[in-house]
Amino acid sequence: MGAVFARFSKNDSDYFRGGSKGTWWLVGASAFMSGFSAYTFTAASGVAFESGWSVVVIYFANAFGYLLNFLFLAPWFRQIRATTGAEVIKMRYGLKTQQFYAWIGIVMSLLMAGIWLNGLAIFTAAIFGLNIKVVIVVVGIVVLFYSMSGGVWAVMGTDFLQSLILIPITILMAYLCLKQLGGFSGMFDAINEQGLTQDFNIINSPGRFLDSRCTWLWAIAIIVKNVTAHNTLGSAAKYFSVKDGREARMAAALAGILMVLGAIIWIIPPMASRLLFADAVNGIDVSRPAEAAYAVAALNLLPRGMIGLMVVAMLAATMSSMDTGLNRNAAVFVRDILPNIYKVLGLKPVDTQTAMKFGKIYTGMFGVCIIGLALYFEAQQGKGVFTWMLGIGAMIGVPMSIPMLMGLFVKRAPSWAAIVTVCITMVPSVLGIYAKSIAGYFYGDAAQGAQAVDDLSIYLTGNPWSFQTKLLLNLVVGVTVFACTIPFARTSSQAYHDKVSAFFKRMHTPVDLATEVGELNDGKQLVVMGRFSMITGCLITLLCFAVNVSAGEHWAVLFVAGTVAGVGSILNFLGMRYNNRTRVLAEQAQSEAQAVCVTETI
Repeated sequence: MGAVFARFSKNDSDYFRGGSKGTWWLVGASAFMSGFSAYTFTAASGVAFESGWSVVVIYFANAFGYLLNFLFLAPWFRQIRATTGAEVIKMRYGLKTQQFYAWIGIVMSLLMAGIWLNGLAIFTAAIFGLNIKVVIVVVGIVVLFYSMSGGVWAVMGTDFLQSLILIPITILMAYLCLKQLGGFSGMFDAINEQGLTQDFNIINSPGRFLDSRCTWLWAIAIIVKNVTAHNTLGSAAKYFSVKDGREARMAAALAGILMVLGAIIWIIPPMASRLLFADAVNGIDVSRPAEAAYAVAALNLLPRGMIGLMVVAMLAATMSSMDTGLNRNAAVFVRDILPNIYKVLGLKPVDTQTAMKFGKIYTGMFGVCIIGLALYFEAQQGKGVFTWMLGIGAMIGVPMSIPMLMGLFVKRAPSWAAIVTVCITMVPSVLGIYAKSIAGYFYGDAAQGAQAVDDLSIYLTGNPWSFQTKLLLNLVVGVTVFACTIPFARTSSQAYHDKVSAFFKRMHTPVDLATEVGELNDGKQLVVMGRFSMITGCLITLLCFAVNVSAGEHWAVLFVAGTVAGVGSILNFLGMRYNNRTRVLAEQAQSEAQAVCVTETI
């Protein structure tokens, strides 16, 4: 796919944002796939295994984030007319803030991608018996190759194809689980019989689960966290590739609809595992056995020949996050960091062709870095570095997102508002993550220190010191600090105020397709994705001939293969029709032009 889509890129704009010619269905599917990782089949499934319906809060929070995109933010993001997220930050806050976010963003993105890849490899190794290092290297090289060769076009195309495989196989999994339980009525009866009604409530009392999970405060924190993640200046980049504001809105709608569908079908297998295979799940040799719930259901219910396809779906969930990160990191480095390095060194900026070549080089370099980091984390075997990096990611994430959200709606804020907000909010963020360790040091006993922190938190908020308490504290501090910078906006220069006004005007000005985007390639996108999908569907059909797939299980293979190939056939048909209609209109326009010339000559 990378080799095919390489022909779509003629310059750095094509390579990094598809020349803003992406169709809504291609960009929407990519936004959906990049919005989650293997977390869906591991950690989130663990929540569903233990607390049932509560996990829908996570998925519906994502869907609500996309709803806000659909209502107004997706068109705004596209109308910013940027190539990278860092460019948006420069337009809104200036060069210093841009560089601050760009450098931290690239470093953290590479580290987190390494952690995701390592975590996925560990999980698949434990469940499916794969070699950890082999999974890391193979998955890393595959993502590196198509991201480097085809740029964002290959990333979006691969994400679309992955979603086309992921959706039917997860629908199949949900169906097989319900069939085993006797439908929804049988599922509810099993929940009651096993005494899990209280555990499976959407909202529970504070003491029912570890860290007061699945409470009202937890639900509010999850909603705030996930909605914010989809609606900041930093998340705008997922709509830069779409043609205009209208198509951006449609892309957001597609991503939201797919997320709602996912909320319904992803929750059933881990809950079924609790009802049918609880002993098998709890016997898995991983640090958190509940996180193997989805995989155990797949191993017990899917036809043997389709287990590999389920592994592919789980790998695809992480690959979709990695490939998007690779492309965007390369774009930020080439478009936003290198030009400033050249300026400091007194070098001339590169042209668009050279920028595209640099993009491929740095995509490859970042890909190698991610593979190396994942292998390094694997070598640590769960030692402090891995946990420390997860803590750093959580510590930085919320403080950095607050100014990016506020900056969308508040005009009057000084150029330094974002940096100051991040730095000050980092203080409670650090304390939030390491409060129990710090208290344990002063008390001389870790357990006593942790209890003291929980007691203080319960006294102040009514809840133990948990994820939701820390997140909401960071949010309150961050918003307060940002608000306190607003009066200082009057001290900013007139040039800065003019720049901010230009940014907001640009964001609210609709895109003119004819003058800003130029010749479209909708038909090519339909045909290429249609044919790739049909080929993939035919290859999946070959599983019918696998030795360990019985004749009675062929229907399951054909359902997945038929869905993929069927959608591909529709796309190919629409693409051929679009191309034929475009060619006819072009010939008519040419004939009319020739007729006018003849008339004028006479």
